[in-house]
Amino acid sequence: MKRYTMWFRVWNAATALALVGLLLGLTPSVWADDAQDATQLVDKARLTFEAFIGDKDMGPALRSLVKGAKGVLVYPQILRGAFIVGASGGSGVFLAKDDKADVWGGPAFYTIGQGSFGLQAGGDASEVVLVAMTERGVTAMLANSAKLGANASVAAGPVGAGAEASTANISADIIAYSRAKGLYAGISLDGAVVATRDAMNHAYYGKEVTPTDILVKRTVKNPQAASFVDAVARVARGK
Repeated sequence: MKRYTMWFRVWNAATALALVGLLLGLTPSVWADDAQDATQLVDKARLTFEAFIGDKDMGPALRSLVKGAKGVLVYPQILRGAFIVGASGGSGVFLAKDDKADVWGGPAFYTIGQGSFGLQAGGDASEVVLVAMTERGVTAMLANSAKLGANASVAAGPVGAGAEASTANISADIIAYSRAKGLYAGISLDGAVVATRDAMNHAYYGKEVTPTDILVKRTVKNPQAASFVDAVARVARGK
């Protein structure tokens, strides 16, 4: 009986880790890191950003925030839900602003993951836009991984009537907005880990690059990202 119990615990732990890895994109067969996947992710990120900007509840406040933002990180889809182990994860793209030149650059590719154990069933998918309002928020993203709430403070963005005026009083490094099934759905990202997708960055730019190379030094560029970069830049300029 003891041997069976120990075997079950080992199997259960291994299964839990496998499920988390699956959802966080750690299994190569789930998200192949190639240029086509990267290009599609950038296109989806643009569509997600534009949908958020056009949302009657989130759009006005989000526009106000982007005007003063130093970076925008868009996750077109974050999956959540599993039996026995609950986890969330997805891939996204990050653009950063050069304040001196007043131009936006990128994208760099990232994952996001958050796990919580418990008896859960079912699942859902959310779209998430993170707006980096401070240098600390951007600097956290330049590391290989950052824990939201620790390396950078994060807060849910205001929505609804009067939300635009309240954005001036938000002091967090990163402001988060999310939608599920087309509707605003508040999300808690404290404890979530944002990490670079080095293989996807490599595939998209054709060589080994870091987020610093892409977003700060700007030694690489991919013209396929132009429409997404322009979409964010237009909102930042108040257009």
